[in-house]
Amino acid sequence: MPRQKNYQQGFTLIELSMVLVIIGLLLAGVLKGTELINQARMRNIGSSLEGLSVAFQTYQERYRSLPGDDAVAQSRWPSSASNGNGDRIVCGAYHGGTGGSACSGASESSLIWQHLRSAGLLAGSGSGNPEHPGNGIFGVQYGGYGMTRHILCASHLPGSIAGSIDRQFDDGLANQGDIRASTQASSGDVAASVPTSTSYIEEGSTLYVLCKVL
Repeated sequence: MPRQKNYQQGFTLIELSMVLVIIGLLLAGVLKGTELINQARMRNIGSSLEGLSVAFQTYQERYRSLPGDDAVAQSRWPSSASNGNGDRIVCGAYHGGTGGSACSGASESSLIWQHLRSAGLLAGSGSGNPEHPGNGIFGVQYGGYGMTRHILCASHLPGSIAGSIDRQFDDGLANQGDIRASTQASSGDVAASVPTSTSYIEEGSTLYVLCKVL
């Protein structure tokens, strides 16, 4: 009796083409979704930088003192604020650490947030740094990246977001203009010198501290 042949049925070219098209559409959707998320984060962080700048300037105009440095803040809000030293310089690093401009006593870069919240210019309470959706913080200090003025910084920004913010609000160059940035140091401190790199690395893993003049 003749042996019966076994046939293996494979995919046709049309079926393979359809699978590849579906995979391509899925990848395009994922990439587009990632892009939309990054754009939303960039807009959120950029808007927060602008909003915090306005709050800083509003406090200065309203009370004739810098938030954080205000020497009579405690008399205005006895239960929620501490005094700065009133020397017109916010001392301390933007993240509330020991870097930045030197001062005695409590870091004024932390008192900023206490003063702004007590004045109703920022939501919440206490002296903790505001956070942003890039898993970093905002902070203020005097000087950094070659800018000898008060600067507002955002930490742990991917290169794509930091570059987009710089291009939207300034010149897009990391080492020039009113917005400057460098790769995130392990300590989180902002270097006094001007960043050496002009461009932003946007491969996804390099993080930046971006700062703008107030």
